[in-house]
Amino acid sequence: MLDEKIITRAIMEEYFSKFDSVIRSDVAIVGAGPSGLVCGYYLAKDGYNVAVFERKLAPGGGIWGGGAMFNVVVVQEDAVSILDEFDIPYKPYREKGYYIVDAITLASGLIYKATKMGVKIFNLISAVDVKVTGDDERVCGLVLSWTPVELSKLHVDPITVEADVVVDGTGHDAEVAGIVVRKLKKKLRTPTGEVIGEKPMHAEFGEKFVVERTGEVYPGLFVIGMAATACYGEHRMGPIFGGMLLSGRKASQMIKEVLKVKR
Repeated sequence: MLDEKIITRAIMEEYFSKFDSVIRSDVAIVGAGPSGLVCGYYLAKDGYNVAVFERKLAPGGGIWGGGAMFNVVVVQEDAVSILDEFDIPYKPYREKGYYIVDAITLASGLIYKATKMGVKIFNLISAVDVKVTGDDERVCGLVLSWTPVELSKLHVDPITVEADVVVDGTGHDAEVAGIVVRKLKKKLRTPTGEVIGEKPMHAEFGEKFVVERTGEVYPGLFVIGMAATACYGEHRMGPIFGGMLLSGRKASQMIKEVLKVKR
């Protein structure tokens, strides 16, 4: 015989235990898209405490719909090693250097391997502000609210979590970097000091610069994936995901160096 009270208690105890473990974490990632999941995976693999906060119900970012809701995506040669790392199957297209990946398999595979490695993903949570510290106002955490609260415009105070490094993986809008500019009145490490906004589609340049622009854009704040190209005013790239995967891996390597210094 099932007891509903026990079911409820099990859910509540487990959730709050998981959340309690990341109130103070090494890395807090905003956005569970491909870059965020890959970044979290490689950090957790090296033993870092990583939390990912996703606004939507389903993690995976823009992968699920593939191109124009045809749920297939393309990955180029450079990023195939990451697919191998995540045990995600793919097949070569007839044009050399292009690989076809089922979008559903890619999204679910990234989510599964990231969580299995120890990344804690919290969906339906929005980052509404950053937490800062010191005279230089370094980013040191996030201010969080339930997504339904934000959508309903309810007057409910948020809560905070702390992290040594915060990562903006919010995609085209680069929302966390935008908060720094708008609320702190601080300059980013971009040509204008602001979030410049992405240019129109140019897959070759987009894939190149999504990796090159990945990095620390403000003390304590890294940008990855489309948030990186949006910050620096580079091109978008469409339903090819190799650059996004490579961006996540590059960010993890850079963040590890920062965390080594802090430790």
